[in-house]
Amino acid sequence: MFQPDHQMLDVNGIRLSLYTAGPADGLPIWLLHGFPECWHSWRHQIRALAAAGYRVHVPEMRGYGYSSAPKDPAAYDLITICADIQAAMDALGHQQVAMIGHDWGAPVAWHLALLEPQRIKVVCALSVPFGGRPKRPAIEVMRELYQDRFHYILYFQKPGLAEAEMAENVSRTLRIMMHGMSGTDGGSTLVQDKPADARWLDDRSDPGVPPQWCSAEAFQVYVDTFERSGFHGPVNWYRNFERNWERTAPLAGQHINQPALFIIGDADPVGELESYTIKKMPSVVPRVEQHVVAHCGHWIQCEKPESVNTLLLEFLAREFNSSDSK
Repeated sequence: MFQPDHQMLDVNGIRLSLYTAGPADGLPIWLLHGFPECWHSWRHQIRALAAAGYRVHVPEMRGYGYSSAPKDPAAYDLITICADIQAAMDALGHQQVAMIGHDWGAPVAWHLALLEPQRIKVVCALSVPFGGRPKRPAIEVMRELYQDRFHYILYFQKPGLAEAEMAENVSRTLRIMMHGMSGTDGGSTLVQDKPADARWLDDRSDPGVPPQWCSAEAFQVYVDTFERSGFHGPVNWYRNFERNWERTAPLAGQHINQPALFIIGDADPVGELESYTIKKMPSVVPRVEQHVVAHCGHWIQCEKPESVNTLLLEFLAREFNSSDSK
């Protein structure tokens, strides 16, 4: 298995696990994973970007793998997580970078572009768009819409429940989640029509094998990651909607003016849930370039790696490669 270099950085009060590949003098690119993923979800992009001469940096985000996983949910707000990456860039001497994120990594990438308009030269997001700071925390809307029905994000708000359920059988949990939002396997969203007090995965059948886009070897890396660190850190990301909204108040009304790339699968349920945000995005990200990948679900960089790599490499060659990036 392809194995990048690995190091641990002391940044922002935590230990950050970081994988790196590509020539030491290559332009720096950061790849930020989402949930329930790990650094290895970028395996196809690491190879392609390193082969193209870029220096690729792939952290295990706060709460994942070998990185620190504080118990306090308040330790996982977006501004704090952005500070992890900012401090890591400081430690590595990065002056201008390309920031790329998927799923939860996408909001981190978008907010880093706002916080670091000079250092983040270009930003790319997969699956999750940016529409500016909302008028109120999204969790408030969810509570109103799903007062008597189940919603996994509301379920995640109850400390201890979701992480314990997912940890009962890590392999089963990951198979259900991967299939559940995978376009190539005919999956469906994990938001289900059942009582509000139900558990998340009880009525979901185990597919028995990973989806076709995830080899047994790759799947084992995911399993090992969550068996090592558990799910409390990743689920704590979901417990900060109010705190995120409060801490991003200074960014209200700001635009992301860097060149930006947004890619989403045509079968990604996020596309329907965030259709308004996707339409609004050019008004707050005026230089955004948008692409929809056919026959693809939420795990876009793994389901359609060739399409994603082509779009990334073309965008980076056009917008990132210049003499002032180092």
